[in-house]
Amino acid sequence: MSVLPEDDAVELLTRGEMELEGRLVDASNTTLRAEITLDGLTRRCVYKPVRGERPLWDFPDGTLAGREVSAYLVSQSTGWGLVPPTILRDGPLGVGACQLWIDEPDDASSLIGFVPAYDVPEGWLAVASARDEEGDAYALAHADDPRLARLAVLDAVINNADRKGGHVLYAPDDRVFGVDHGVSFHVENKLRTVLWGWTGKALPAEAVETLSSLRAALDGSLGEALEEHLTISEVQHIRLRVKRLLRVAKFPDPPTDWPAVPWPPV
Repeated sequence: MSVLPEDDAVELLTRGEMELEGRLVDASNTTLRAEITLDGLTRRCVYKPVRGERPLWDFPDGTLAGREVSAYLVSQSTGWGLVPPTILRDGPLGVGACQLWIDEPDDASSLIGFVPAYDVPEGWLAVASARDEEGDAYALAHADDPRLARLAVLDAVINNADRKGGHVLYAPDDRVFGVDHGVSFHVENKLRTVLWGWTGKALPAEAVETLSSLRAALDGSLGEALEEHLTISEVQHIRLRVKRLLRVAKFPDPPTDWPAVPWPPV
């Protein structure tokens, strides 16, 4: 099933009638799949009610849904369309984040994973070393793909603390989407990702241009929209991260005081 045009998807998510189908049991917070219908159009969505958020020691209670929406707003402003349409709305279990479901084709090939250390595919970038239960050497690696590079830039901007390989989805139209951004936008550096393959390399010219436009948007309507979901300090730190990326013009280095790769990575 093709991905809906963005405006149609937002309208459906905002005004559609939601009917719950079931819970995604692997998620740490209450995450539900639902059908949503408006004027004869039906699609699936992911619904994350605020009341189902598990308290975290480093993020304020009840803020994860707003961070999901904020990630979409930043993605939308870049023009890259990396986060599926996401809104905050009332649902069967109260207010929560509602995001368009992305149907991955059965033959979709992952661009991130563990590969034999001696056989990293051509065009892939090794990130970390690992061994299986028998002691065989593997590498956590990802493709040197411009779609993933865009996602790495977005993660640096929003300070995403949980970019697992399983949080990258592959749509039928060859688009790549990032999901699960509830632990983003912290004021402290918490960037944790499997997309470290470009560490220290120069940002692509298109990323520099996009970040320049994003900096202007953060001083205007985007900044105002984000302040509905984040604190003023958190929005200010987005501006600081964008300015830093533009000044250095390189992909960021892994943190030294925080685990650089989430667990499990994929």
